[in-house]
Amino acid sequence: MHRFFLVGLSLLFVVEHGAAQHAGIFITQEEAAEIRDALGKYELLDNAVALAKGTLEEAFSQPIEAPLPGEAGGYEHERHKQNYREMRYAGLLYSITGEERYAAFVRDMLEEYAVLYPTLGPHPLARNQKPGKIFHQTLNEEVWLVHTSIAYDCIYEWLSEEERARFETHIFRPMAEWFSVRNKEEFNRIHNHGTWAVAAVGMIAYVMGDRTLVEKALHGTELDGEGGFLAQLDLLFSPDGYYMEGPYYIRYALMPFFYFAEAVHRMQPEAGIYDYRDRILRKAHYSAVQTAFPNGIFPPINDASRTMDVAAPEVILANALTYGQYGADESLLGIARIQDRVILNGSGLEVARDYAALDAPPDMNWPSIEFTDGHDGEQGGLGILRMGGGQDESMLLMKYGVHGGGHGHFDKLHFIFFDQGREVINDYGFGRWINVEPKFGGRYLPENDSYAMQTIAHNTVVVDGLTQNLGDGNAAEETSGQRHFFDSEGAQVKVMSARADTHYEGVGMQRTMLLVKQDRLPYPVVIDLFRLESDEIRQYDYPFHYSGQLVTSSLDFQTHTGALQPLGEDSGYQHIWETARAATDETIRFTWLDGHRYYSIISAGMPDTEVLSGRTGANDPNFNLRAEPVLIVRQHGQDHLFASVIEPHGYFNEARERSVQARSLIEQVRVAGHDDRASVIEIEDANGLFWRVMVNNGPPSGTTEHNVSFGGKTYVWTGNFKVEFIDESAEPSDE
Repeated sequence: MHRFFLVGLSLLFVVEHGAAQHAGIFITQEEAAEIRDALGKYELLDNAVALAKGTLEEAFSQPIEAPLPGEAGGYEHERHKQNYREMRYAGLLYSITGEERYAAFVRDMLEEYAVLYPTLGPHPLARNQKPGKIFHQTLNEEVWLVHTSIAYDCIYEWLSEEERARFETHIFRPMAEWFSVRNKEEFNRIHNHGTWAVAAVGMIAYVMGDRTLVEKALHGTELDGEGGFLAQLDLLFSPDGYYMEGPYYIRYALMPFFYFAEAVHRMQPEAGIYDYRDRILRKAHYSAVQTAFPNGIFPPINDASRTMDVAAPEVILANALTYGQYGADESLLGIARIQDRVILNGSGLEVARDYAALDAPPDMNWPSIEFTDGHDGEQGGLGILRMGGGQDESMLLMKYGVHGGGHGHFDKLHFIFFDQGREVINDYGFGRWINVEPKFGGRYLPENDSYAMQTIAHNTVVVDGLTQNLGDGNAAEETSGQRHFFDSEGAQVKVMSARADTHYEGVGMQRTMLLVKQDRLPYPVVIDLFRLESDEIRQYDYPFHYSGQLVTSSLDFQTHTGALQPLGEDSGYQHIWETARAATDETIRFTWLDGHRYYSIISAGMPDTEVLSGRTGANDPNFNLRAEPVLIVRQHGQDHLFASVIEPHGYFNEARERSVQARSLIEQVRVAGHDDRASVIEIEDANGLFWRVMVNNGPPSGTTEHNVSFGGKTYVWTGNFKVEFIDESAEPSDE
């Protein structure tokens, strides 16, 4: 990998309109003057300024307080967080308005910390975290310093030399030393914690004019490039910009990446940081927002909230800086529509101005896309298939990349289906009530490890009731899924296929998923082919996690109404109550209601199939888990193909007492055959239409002709897949 070493450090001193600017790591006085002149003209800019002023007016009405350290998520923790937000806003408002009351607020707050910080040792409630002093972990303290660096920069020249010396001696230099010396391993770590650490130290170093600290922030404590900001850019992103911890954590990491990049760009423009690694920061932002659901929420991959969206402050920052640094793009203005405000610097002003010039705000629409994973792009990936537009878009996502570090889940070949503005086949997300202090201090709960990370918590096959890689994170880091093929060019059929052959010893796994729009059906359907190979008899559990209410089923469930037992003793099964069980060898049909639409899973019948209905909440004495349903299709054997269709259908409106087409139109799914060359399934619907789905299981090729026989029938097609609709009014196939 290429690296460059940044040399030289020039600090800028500008005095204009009575508001002095020191280094200008985020905003210059020229930008501040332009913002001042633009007030009242652009809604998104006015919203941002109004938020900042409203926050400060509330702060002015309360005494300044820097309390002794407290529990994560508790009052003291949140007070310190609010303090850095208020200081950053105050510094920016001082630059924009020239009103000294904003500068005085930052100074007075820093005076409190200059008294408090020297008295503190490691946080007493750190538990298993790397402790800060103000916060229970260094991470939160690094976030504090990133924001406070901007505030300090904005008022630097307004302060006296004595005040600057006091703040740097008692707060900033000891804090930078705590991060880069006392916690050197964390500082050099290739991880979002390391990114925050180097950004915090590098930004305050620019403001203080400390070249040595800047170099450490860029190249690691040993200046060898093994740590530091450039190593983070090299190793945390695939060549496509996809972040190895997933969308939720790149959302979080976008802030230190872009704040520090902006500081480097302004202080050392000759470095060309925004061009580094083929404009990797641009790719990072686009890869993050292009994973989002149509409603702007990020898919909960790995440790992740199920409600975090593109209106998060980190994405507002990255969106504006991407727009300002890489050029106008109307799709980014579509994101700004959801965000409804901008950042307070020149790039934010540019977004607000261009957004106001639009005749109509655009939607946030993205195409189907595949991202490679791993720093070299050779470690699997993430596939997203989309059909439709706006809030009615159908989106199918499959994960087949790297584990994802300490926040990774054991979930290769896991999928999420989004439809009707919601996750229909969903992911549990993380086991955490973030910042809810009574819930384990807002930290990750024990159930995050014992359930949320486990394979059964996801929509992928579990072998022998065990978690992938036996739940060993180090082992999972050594391997990844592998892409097979991805084809989103067809208007009617879009397909992605991937393998995961190193996650269960002696078991090969391949999943091929299709998003299909057939004109006789009202909505796109999902076709799922999950194939397993083993030399031994195995137990295969094929789970669907869904939301909503069961409506009807073809299964003769034996329900457990008197007493419930967990599905198992470990690997996450201990947290699932078994609510019912059925046996069948016929096509499985299971229909539930979610929102205004019905959904059915139709799965091919096989001899000796068991179907288990479950609900999370077992072995959960503190009620930490959400109670959510799961349906599990269980088979025993060696080579097996789970073949299923997920069909959205009908309409329900309780207020109008209206229900339409509550039963699925697809009636049968059959497996014609499968081997290491191909899988072929057949589907019948109530309209008399016969579907044939043929998929290549061998080496991917768009031009190879396939000729396979199963059950005395021969199937011929060219390319990686073919879908045929067979009757007198058959539609053309997509190949």
